[in-house]
Amino acid sequence: MTKKLYVGNLPYSATEDQIRILFEQVGATSQVTIIMDRETGRSKGFGFVEMVTDDDAQEAIRRFNGHRLDGRPLTVNEARPREDRPPRRDDRGPRRY
Repeated sequence: MTKKLYVGNLPYSATEDQIRILFEQVGATSQVTIIMDRETGRSKGFGFVEMVTDDDAQEAIRRFNGHRLDGRPLTVNEARPREDRPPRRDDRGPRRY
């Protein structure tokens, strides 16, 4: 079963391929996703890596939490389930029909 890891404090220039290559030093990955801003298309500076085994995931946390990538220390830990959030507020003002 795969284990999903949160990877934070990514350089904005980091690519999914670059992160995959880094984490595959520890073990096989099944998916790498960098979260992008919808409006700007720019990285939000965090993402997720799914490691194939729990042992590889634990080793990746041990090895890469605090690891410097382009001068930025990464934050790597187990991803938590996404919390339910209230509906987004529309900041564009009242709707006109």
